[in-house]
Amino acid sequence: MKKKKNTLTFIDLFCGIGGFRLALKGFGLKCVWANDTDKHCALTYEKNFGEEPDTRDIKKVLTENIPSHDVLCAGFPCQTFSISGKQRGFEDTRGTLFFDIARIAKYHQPKILFLENVRNFEKHDNDGTIKVVSKTLDEISYNAFYKVLNASHYGTPQSRERIYIVGFRKDLGVKEFHFPKPTYEPIKLKDVLLPNSKAKKYIIRRKDIKLRENPPKLKQDIFGNYPLCPIRVGTIGKGGQGERIYSEYGHAIALTAYGGGVASKTGAYLVGGTVRKLTPHECSQVMGFPKNFKIPVSDTQAYKQFGNSIVVPMLKKVFKEITKTLN
Repeated sequence: MKKKKNTLTFIDLFCGIGGFRLALKGFGLKCVWANDTDKHCALTYEKNFGEEPDTRDIKKVLTENIPSHDVLCAGFPCQTFSISGKQRGFEDTRGTLFFDIARIAKYHQPKILFLENVRNFEKHDNDGTIKVVSKTLDEISYNAFYKVLNASHYGTPQSRERIYIVGFRKDLGVKEFHFPKPTYEPIKLKDVLLPNSKAKKYIIRRKDIKLRENPPKLKQDIFGNYPLCPIRVGTIGKGGQGERIYSEYGHAIALTAYGGGVASKTGAYLVGGTVRKLTPHECSQVMGFPKNFKIPVSDTQAYKQFGNSIVVPMLKKVFKEITKTLN
């Protein structure tokens, strides 16, 4: 992969707000086509990258009309395979979007397939789903490798487990691939938070807030570091979804695009003695987006966009291993 800058190209399927694009930009790759049907995501994408993605239904886009490319990226829709979904997998029409990835890859034969999905994808349907994916990729001439990784173990203050699937075209001769080893960097949510004075509208004022005394995980190790995971310190109401309070010294829970509760989609956090949700900007930070990333949509849409997005530093770390393998 030792080529001059911008000689390698990629397409960004189900691009959302551009997580893959941000990650691969650092490696000198050029995006030649992006696609997503969500008009709100398209607006955010355009404001940050200066071009609007193709918003047509991918099933209606002719394969031959998609530009040729070296890398196919896709964080394909995951609700079908999620623990919180109905787990209908390939029986659901959204599940068949994977086969559009296969259709495009079979025709264009890019060197690399770089895919991401929810952690449950690996175990869905008693491993049947991942077996179908692996078999499909093998049939179209790709050696596929996959692994579930948690962003908390790689320098990002969010407990977000996702499966990463990497496919190498068989003629490249790649017989094994090693995913990045955890770095366990001592980062905490507090490191990326705004001061409460800039997050006043996200403060939760309820009489049924209950804080725990001496939470067991809220302890530093001999180096002064806190556990690299969410640390629960209280509840709101009955403590259901969106009603659990976590410490700013731990990590954020996984952001979600859906869900209820007073702190829906982000969880509640005890920040400087105040209980509040994360702001959309803070959501961008726990996903590893740049500080100057533009958010031109409503809070409702922003929470949905970041909840559906991909942790940018994780993509960078996995792609770095891809480049090592090819070199």
